[in-house]
Amino acid sequence: MKKSETSEDDSFRPWQSYHTVYTNAKAGMDGVDKEKVQRIVYEMSKGSKYFQNEEKKEADMKQKIENMRARYAKLTAADISHYQKIADKRILELEATRDLSRIWLHVDMDAFYAAVETLSNPSLKGKPMAVGGMSMISTANYEARRFGVRAAMPGFIARRLCPGLILVPVDFKKYIHYSDLTRKVFQNYDSGFMATSLDEAYLDITKICKERAITGGEVAEELRTSVYEETSLTCSAGVAPNRLLAKICSDINKPNGQFVLPNDRMAVMTFVSSLPIRKIGGIGKVTEHVLKDVFGISTCEEMLLKSSVLFALFSPSSAGFFLSVGLGLGGTNTPQAKLRKSISNERTFSATADEAFFHQKLVDLAEMLSADMKKEGLYGRTLTLKLKTASFEIRTRAVTLQKYICSSEDILKHASKLLKAEVPVSLRLIGLRMSQFNEDKNGAQSDPTQKTISNYLISGDACGKNMGDNLPLGSDASDSLFLIDTETDLPNENQMTSSDYAVPVYCNQTSGLNDGDCMLSYDTAGIEPCHRPLCNESNDEVEDANMMGNKLKPCDTGASHLVETDSFSLSEQFEGSSLDRLKESANMSCNEAGSSANRKEPFFWVNDYKCSLCGVELPLSFLEERQEHSDFHLAERLQQEESVDLMLKQRFIRKDHIVSHSRCKKKHKSSPTGGKHLPIDMFFVKTSQKN
Repeated sequence: MKKSETSEDDSFRPWQSYHTVYTNAKAGMDGVDKEKVQRIVYEMSKGSKYFQNEEKKEADMKQKIENMRARYAKLTAADISHYQKIADKRILELEATRDLSRIWLHVDMDAFYAAVETLSNPSLKGKPMAVGGMSMISTANYEARRFGVRAAMPGFIARRLCPGLILVPVDFKKYIHYSDLTRKVFQNYDSGFMATSLDEAYLDITKICKERAITGGEVAEELRTSVYEETSLTCSAGVAPNRLLAKICSDINKPNGQFVLPNDRMAVMTFVSSLPIRKIGGIGKVTEHVLKDVFGISTCEEMLLKSSVLFALFSPSSAGFFLSVGLGLGGTNTPQAKLRKSISNERTFSATADEAFFHQKLVDLAEMLSADMKKEGLYGRTLTLKLKTASFEIRTRAVTLQKYICSSEDILKHASKLLKAEVPVSLRLIGLRMSQFNEDKNGAQSDPTQKTISNYLISGDACGKNMGDNLPLGSDASDSLFLIDTETDLPNENQMTSSDYAVPVYCNQTSGLNDGDCMLSYDTAGIEPCHRPLCNESNDEVEDANMMGNKLKPCDTGASHLVETDSFSLSEQFEGSSLDRLKESANMSCNEAGSSANRKEPFFWVNDYKCSLCGVELPLSFLEERQEHSDFHLAERLQQEESVDLMLKQRFIRKDHIVSHSRCKKKHKSSPTGGKHLPIDMFFVKTSQKN
């Protein structure tokens, strides 16, 4: 067909270019008229917010494809040859990891929710039925799938495809009950089985096959029979050398069937050669279209044939993943148990702008989240609010708290603040996620108020008091005083500089000063140190203190007389010592802290795979992992900002406290070695202990 004819045909049938998840084949949908389904989905969706959002995503995907094509066109023969060598080396490395010694079984319940509802209400048997509502369907039975009805499809579209469709509301209590029954059966075959959902699980049956001298196919047959006897529900199974292939095999003979892939390399390579790439977990709609439209890759075998361009245009880890798929490699070892990183709950509803409704949803979600956390004995610091707007835009807002929380009241309080900043808005989904749990290696909760060594090096004073008690973090002192202009690297006039952080040093005996009666500070007008008596209250100091929201207390009238020395003589006394390094360290640390508080590296996914901050790469389909990774960087940034603010405020508190309480200092003996070296005790805050 000529190009003009093709474009003319597309103009009359625009639904052919409208890609949706609903047209992808699932078990039981082999004989469905896909074009009819696509046309009805297009007509029912056209003009809606969902349609507009899908069009936007479609445009983004086309732009991504065009960019990839442009990069592909720039590759030279020398480039291809270079990356082919890299790919060949990687293929050899991956091939060396092939393990054919394990036997994995993946079991998948057949239309689980719908089957449980049919078991509860036998009158539904043989009729097209789906679990869900007019907004969304969770599962459809095989009678409904023949009409093109499937999970994740709106109920009103499903009713258009199948006018006689029966919709049954969701009942998770029943599903959890039957799921527990199936897991008791799985336990008999692999005590360490991996449950990935209520109706799916991976079992390592290597041991039981050897002990009973039976094949993987026989184990699968026996397990399926046991599940039916226990629950009256059917399931399908797949047996293969690794988990990736076992999951694919379990879908081949659905429903109520099984497929066994022998533990033989040639059998594996033959099986994978014609396997469509969309069958692979981790390859979604966007990646599928990029591989097809740019490189002409539609099967797993073609990934090996075009390995050079994959390495040229994708990151090494992504290209390595594609090659491992082409070789039929997958996980063979039972993953080690990992500490839970997050717990979340979310609810979808019809689009609304009712704030009272939002609040009630937050109450319900906070209670569910709190119950889940208490069940596992977890406390969290980072709370994330997830919102999906009426236009299907996804927003996430997170806050990292000072204390670990678990109660529904605390969760609701902070979630309400996050939501308040977003309203008014029309939403169709609200979710809450808690992460950054307070759990150590032994699983014990640590004390969130426990001090670290930095508390004693930074926030202590010479009288043994905590400087944080004098000025709380929520004081009226303006944060703007601690900000540094990153463009010029020079402090503004009204900003606190590194010279405002006074480092106490104990005077040499030859100076004629009493120990503890003087301090070394940096002159705000320059970088040369100046020696000031603490009890001389200059106007400049009072003005600086007033600007900070604090007043200096006058020194005790009984203070001893001090001898003033100029900055040159004091610098000369300490020439060749660690004073310069000390001064430089204090200056640099404050500048770095201030500048780091203002410089925020943006977070985004490079090529939709690679994290711009740490380089971690996650495919688009790894939605939960990508969200957790985003939350991690957000929490990390918030913690850094909090620590910088805390450090700078403590530095200001330190100077003010030293000036106003200089008489509290204990006298210390000078170093017997002379004036060229600073005594080690000057680097530690002295505390007075009374028995």
